[in-house]
Amino acid sequence: MAKNKKPLGVDDLWKFERIGGLSLSPDGAQAVCTVQTFSMEQNKGQSALWLLSTFGGAPRRLTQCGEKDGQAAWSPTGERIAFVARREQQGHKDEAPQLYVIAPDGGEAQRVSDFAPGIEAFKWFPDGKRIAFVAWVWPELKGTRAQSRRFKEFKERKETAYVTSEAQYRYWDHHLPMGRVAHLHVLDLASGRITDLFEGKPYELSRAEPDANCFDIAPDGRHIVFAHDPQAIKRLDNCKALAELNLRTRRIEVVAHDKGWDMEAPRYSPDGSRIAFIAAHQGKKHTMPGQLAVMARGARWQVLRADWDHALHAPLRWTEDGQGVLFAAEEQARNHLWRFDLRQRSATRLVSGGWLQSFDAAAGVVVGAADALDHPVRVHAHREGEAPRRLERFNDELLATLRLGTHEDVRFTGAQGDEVQMWVVYPPGFDARKKYPVLHSIHGGPHAAAGDTFHYRWNHHVFAAQGYVVAGVNYHGSSGFGYAFLDSITHRWGELELQDVEAATDWLLKKPWADRRRVFASGGSYGGYMVAWMNAHAKPGRYQAYVCHAGCFDWVSMFAEDAYTWFPRELGASYWDDMAKVHAQSPHAFAAKMKTPTLVVHGALDYRVPDGQGLAYYNTLKARGVDARLVWFPDENHWILKPRNSRLWYAEYFDWLRRHDPGARRRA
Repeated sequence: MAKNKKPLGVDDLWKFERIGGLSLSPDGAQAVCTVQTFSMEQNKGQSALWLLSTFGGAPRRLTQCGEKDGQAAWSPTGERIAFVARREQQGHKDEAPQLYVIAPDGGEAQRVSDFAPGIEAFKWFPDGKRIAFVAWVWPELKGTRAQSRRFKEFKERKETAYVTSEAQYRYWDHHLPMGRVAHLHVLDLASGRITDLFEGKPYELSRAEPDANCFDIAPDGRHIVFAHDPQAIKRLDNCKALAELNLRTRRIEVVAHDKGWDMEAPRYSPDGSRIAFIAAHQGKKHTMPGQLAVMARGARWQVLRADWDHALHAPLRWTEDGQGVLFAAEEQARNHLWRFDLRQRSATRLVSGGWLQSFDAAAGVVVGAADALDHPVRVHAHREGEAPRRLERFNDELLATLRLGTHEDVRFTGAQGDEVQMWVVYPPGFDARKKYPVLHSIHGGPHAAAGDTFHYRWNHHVFAAQGYVVAGVNYHGSSGFGYAFLDSITHRWGELELQDVEAATDWLLKKPWADRRRVFASGGSYGGYMVAWMNAHAKPGRYQAYVCHAGCFDWVSMFAEDAYTWFPRELGASYWDDMAKVHAQSPHAFAAKMKTPTLVVHGALDYRVPDGQGLAYYNTLKARGVDARLVWFPDENHWILKPRNSRLWYAEYFDWLRRHDPGARRRA
């Protein structure tokens, strides 16, 4: 059977059905999820909603007509499922995403909103008669008609300039809607009436893609708690506070605010008497992790256990008895589901990764969507006392035709004598008696991780299928290995990370199968910074070639990016205060030492690492006579998201490595 299987290729990546967020019905019997599929021929994707029974059985497709159906959520009674989509219905085509509802037994979805600025995210009210949603609006206007008129005028304008006085005006790959802010609204489903809850008030939600985790609705439907930036000048790294809105009086009261603490993802307890949220002590240090905090009405909030050395990820979910909170948190390159017991003040692992991507809980059932290095996302239902039940097999047939290599979790001694974790992925049919080239795939962040996850953009099995032994090092600064390890690189970027990568290379080259003449390194974002840094600091000839995708090259010109106030905190200085300290951590300052051939890849819509970084690096290498090649995408951002562009990306990546591989040249 194995002889009929083929190695994982780029086109195969785009044939997988990609499972998105989960929402569990109130009785725990069914889950709804988004399934995204792609066409290489049409060079685009579409998404639909699918129903999964938590008792087993074949999944059922729920929506048929939309192209981008998503963010599904069950009504409190379980009779309807709401979702966000852009559709054409009854001769009316949505110009912005709107809210739709559909019965779980099928039928035609019904549009329930017609709000010109569009819907970003939403939650049902407990009565099932109203929906709270997030929308970007002009704060000086009153009423939906005024918003609609302004939206029409803005859309029909002939001018193309983006004009602003705001400190934060773009995020990742898009400019924030010019002149607009994110407000909470209420939609009455029976009448269609929409009310702006922040109208005439100085409040707004986060400008960093506000989602349904930014707010929560009390079980009695009378209050809404939300996170907001209390500072007059909004910035990405400002500490957020929590405020509560009384829906009857429309009064807003700040319920948790400490200028040194960032607060987010609030969630009411089942009886509404407490609010759980994530709090990070940014006043102590900007790298401090998010911790579980709880606030009872009329009492001061408190962090429940500051010594639990894990960073929490939203969303939070209360257990039905109100004595526990569920959340995801990383541990040793995996992302698990945890239950924090409020009485014991201790966390236990509820569901083990791979990498948990999303989850929901209701009626004694937990559903989780998780992937791992060797498979895409799978959905399981978990009931106490029962074995996990797989709810779908969307990708099993395709996986059965593919031959993946093995992988292992290894540890070695890195910088400062610390243990460092690394994933090693072997080619299909690996034979330890033969020689293999080695390829580093260096993760970005830096405060992220090379996880036990099936990464579509940097898929280690696709790399390994080309004959490389692939190494994913979780260098100092990576998340999931404790706060001290994460914070160790602060104010000295490049130093410990390079020691770790070099120690990993030493570890790999001691293996009898490693060909020391055929060692390569690649990375994206901070991983791209690392390979640029290595080009000036690693011994020439140690690595045959580098691939730098969306890499940081010059920390001074990086002030053009969207999170520009964050970098001085990481580097330890602003360039106008201490240029020497900034330059000491900047690859461009060491350009005279760069000699290794490099493929530079960048997208023009990348606002986190603007494409000027890649262009400057490429131009520098060309000016110095170093072999270099540029792949520049005018329509891609920090990631490469279109199927055809992804195919080209991988083709250029592999061609570059082959071109500088002495073993490949000898075989040709």
